[in-house]
Amino acid sequence: MKMETDMNEQTATGDKVKISTKNVDVFYGDNHAIKDVTVDILDNTVTAFIGPSGCGKSTFLRCLNRMNDTIDICRITGDIRIDGEDIYARTIDPVQLRAKVGMVFQKPNPFPKSIFDNVAYGPRIHGLVSNKTDLEEVVEQSLRRAAIWKEVKDRLDAPGTSLSGGQQQRLCIARAIATAPEVLLMDEPASALDPIATAQIEELINELRHNYSVVIVTHSMQQAARVSQKTAFFHLGDMVEYDDTSTIFTNPSDQRTQDYITGRFG
Repeated sequence: MKMETDMNEQTATGDKVKISTKNVDVFYGDNHAIKDVTVDILDNTVTAFIGPSGCGKSTFLRCLNRMNDTIDICRITGDIRIDGEDIYARTIDPVQLRAKVGMVFQKPNPFPKSIFDNVAYGPRIHGLVSNKTDLEEVVEQSLRRAAIWKEVKDRLDAPGTSLSGGQQQRLCIARAIATAPEVLLMDEPASALDPIATAQIEELINELRHNYSVVIVTHSMQQAARVSQKTAFFHLGDMVEYDDTSTIFTNPSDQRTQDYITGRFG
C-alpha cells in the first residue's frame, strides 16, 4: 500500500474524492469475497451499493472503516484511502478511524443506556468535549441532525431501547454523527423498519449528504434510486459497474446490471 494520492483529488467533473480504493481484494480463509475493486467515492454524495444477497456489498462497506479487522480469517489486500491517507497503515488507530467513519447497522442497536448517554458515549470516549455544557450541545446538535430532537428532547433520561424502531435507528444515526465523522456508512439502515419510518430515514439520508460522504448498502433498488447520486452494482464479489444512479437504472453498460435491475435475477 505505497500509493501516494493527492489530498484534494478530484474527478474530471471537479467533484472531490473522499474515499479512493484501488485493487481491493478480500478473502475469508479460502473464499475470495471481493475481487479487485477500484472505485472513487465522492464527498457530499450518497453512494449506494446494490446487488443480490451474498455479492460482497456489506463486506466491501466494512473495509472502509476496518470492521473486518475483527474477523480472524479475513485478509484484505489493495489500497484504501480517505482524503489521501492509507487507512490500513500501521500508524492508523482503528478506533480513531471509526470515529471519523461512522457506521449504522441494519438492525437498530441502541446501547442499554439513556437516550442522552447513547449520543454522549462517542464524544466522551474520544475526548471530544471538555465540559458538560459542550457535551450537551453536541448531543442536542446530533439529535437535531438525525431529525429526532423534537421527539426526545423532553425524555433524554429515558432508555434508548424505549423508542420505536424508526426512532431507535435515528438515535443510532445521531450516535454515529456525534463524533463529528466525515464519512457515514449505512448497512441496510431501513430494512427492519416500516414504510413510514423508512421514508423518514431516506429523507434524513438526503439531508446528511450535505455534511458527509454517505455510503449505503441496500437491497431495495427503489431506495437506491430515491436516495443516491452514485450507484455501484456488485455481483459474485465483483463490482460490475459504478456510475451516476440515473445511468445505472436507465442505461447500464453491463448486461449483468441490466438483468439485475429488470428482475431477471437477484
